Amino acid sequence: MLIFGFVCSILIGISLGLIGSGGSIILMPVLVYLFSVNPITATAYSLFIVGFTASIGSINYFRKGFINLYIALIFGIPSVLAVFFTRAFLLPAIPSIVFTHGNSAVSKESFLMMIFALLMIFAALRMILPGFKVKSEKQNQLHLNYPLIFFLGALEGTVTGLVGVGGGFLIIPILLMLTKLPIKSAVGTSLIIIASKSLIVFIVKGNSDSFDWYLIGQIIIFTLIGLFVGINLSKKTDGIKLKPLLAWFLLIFGLYIIIKEFFIK
Repeated sequence: MLIFGFVCSILIGISLGLIGSGGSIILMPVLVYLFSVNPITATAYSLFIVGFTASIGSINYFRKGFINLYIALIFGIPSVLAVFFTRAFLLPAIPSIVFTHGNSAVSKESFLMMIFALLMIFAALRMILPGFKVKSEKQNQLHLNYPLIFFLGALEGTVTGLVGVGGGFLIIPILLMLTKLPIKSAVGTSLIIIASKSLIVFIVKGNSDSFDWYLIGQIIIFTLIGLFVGINLSKKTDGIKLKPLLAWFLLIFGLYIIIKEFFIK
């Protein structure tokens, strides 16, 4: 299972480097099911791994001028605050047994995995079903709906705080629809937002003394290998064309998590 986990780590990096999203949403189930990390601990692991990898990936986009720092700031501030609030107050407030149904009890860990699975299915359907059209690389004049951006930034941050994903699968569609950024700028801006919020919150609320840093380091190495492969592929391949493949993978994985957590014991 460890070998398969490291192979998945490479695929996570490729996804981040190629299309700027999708990789981090795969990381949580990889940590839980392939590396046997407790779901609560896995959210913290994921924050660090995703934040570190995204920060490296954003360097290439920054050099090419594909990061809009102003939009990263106005979206990132409410996102960071929401992640911190969720990790500090909301997540600890969730009881160890969330609810019971007959003789069955749903634990906090299973509840978080259920939320995660639903997010995977949502992200998959969002990519499969007809939706927004990707803008060309020509920069459009920005007309920003600040209240809506702040609200969606906070909502996305809450999701990140609960389940430990970077949120690129949510950030990129929001940036494309609300800021009219071209796709490469949306990807680059998404990476810098993911890196900033993940690392800031991890540093403040990581409780890293008991972490398996050897495992984290190994995952990061394989993820970075995939990241550089993905960045190089992005120069030759239209990453948008690969999204349906990622979408079907997320859909199948999300359904698997629900079946495993609630029907196979």
